Amino acid sequence: MGYSAEGPVMRVGPAEDWESASRRCVLALLRRGYSMRSTKQGLKRGTWDGWPARVALMVALGVMTLSPIAHAQDPSDYATAGEWRQFGGPTRDFQVEAPSLANAWPEGGPTRLWSRPLGPGHSSVIVDDGRLYTMFRPQVEGARWASEETVIALDAATGEMVWDYSYPSRPMDFNFGAGPHSSPLVVGDRLFTVGTNKQFHVFDKRSGELLWSHDLVADFNAPPTLIRPAVKAGYGASPTAYKDMVIVTAGGPGQSVLAFRQEDGSLVWRGGDFLISPATPMLIDVDGQTQLLVYGGQTINGLDPDTGTVLWTHEHETQGDMNNSTPVWGDDNILFMTSNYNGGGRAVQLSRDGAETRVEELWFNTRLAVMFGNVLRLGDYLYGSSGGFGPAIVTALDVKTGEAVWQQRGYGRSSFVHADGKAIMLSEDGRLVLARLSPEGFEVLSSVALLDTTAWTAPTLVGTTLYVRDRAQIVALDVGE
Repeated sequence: MGYSAEGPVMRVGPAEDWESASRRCVLALLRRGYSMRSTKQGLKRGTWDGWPARVALMVALGVMTLSPIAHAQDPSDYATAGEWRQFGGPTRDFQVEAPSLANAWPEGGPTRLWSRPLGPGHSSVIVDDGRLYTMFRPQVEGARWASEETVIALDAATGEMVWDYSYPSRPMDFNFGAGPHSSPLVVGDRLFTVGTNKQFHVFDKRSGELLWSHDLVADFNAPPTLIRPAVKAGYGASPTAYKDMVIVTAGGPGQSVLAFRQEDGSLVWRGGDFLISPATPMLIDVDGQTQLLVYGGQTINGLDPDTGTVLWTHEHETQGDMNNSTPVWGDDNILFMTSNYNGGGRAVQLSRDGAETRVEELWFNTRLAVMFGNVLRLGDYLYGSSGGFGPAIVTALDVKTGEAVWQQRGYGRSSFVHADGKAIMLSEDGRLVLARLSPEGFEVLSSVALLDTTAWTAPTLVGTTLYVRDRAQIVALDVGE
């Protein structure tokens, strides 16, 4: 898969037939944020059987348009092999293409490529053009937490520091640690970060030069923390890019969400009057309309990403506005959201009727109530680690009915990444698990105790290299065959 000046180009290998080539082409395009729209038939995203070869023909004849719906403005911004530029990976669903993962690990675990100390924090690892980006709070001898936060760029192959940038950040006595919790975002040559106390910084990703910044509390009168937390927690949502804008949640009357120009930080719009949460916004396509999905403190909300206008709202109440887990969106327009803190899992179906978006509730139950981890959707089933402050249970649900098809005890609260038909699961106690997830059960292929301190950060997988971190270190592992 490549690009020309006119757009995407499909290259067919000498031994590859058009059927498999077209399937590969379409998979690659969907991974890069493209939607499918037939100018005549109105083909639906994700319907494969029976038409892959016709897709290639329609692309060649210009019958089907391929249009970007996510954050990119040109082909270089699209996620490619070897990149993980935003929280949740290329498609914000923690699923990537990595066709050669090992089916089992040695007794001591995957080969360790490198490791290095890293201070506290839960910011995930972002990968772009041979570099890693993440955030942490430095360790200070004699103090519980430092009074500053650090954004760091590392060489992805060696772990050596390329640059870092530290800024004052008052340590708060948060239940989930002093942070930072938000993950960086790379778009083009820029790196966007938001700290625990809502300091928004934008850097040249290569040099670390600060290009512009906003203090969302001082500059926009955003509340410094969640307004009514059951537990104390710092800012956790990661930035989202759309066209030439970067979008962040902020909070406050009429400004649940703010959109800025990526170039200079000028404000484009304010939108929403709902309580915010630590969850990261995401872009979805609802029957051809791009919407910004924002999981608030007590609601799930769809906004027009061009204007900030709230298109629809649906209640999902939880104690203390702690909706942490990123919602899961499917090509069948089923949206799943989950929370702990007296919450649960809820599935709704979105559809458009003219300018109106209809929200139909499908089911709600407490079988998959996730505190902070992510949930995978594979086919018509959801897989996640359900549990609060007690034991957690790995759970599989039917996304259409909410029925639990199996549950597996024995693991702490966990986060997942999926590739090559296998899931890699990192539990909060530092155990790394290789497994197959299916409606039939949880098949453990390998398991190893890897990290020593609390590990609440979802793994990052780029090619066959897995990056994991806890509150003390970052580790690179070879998980290939």
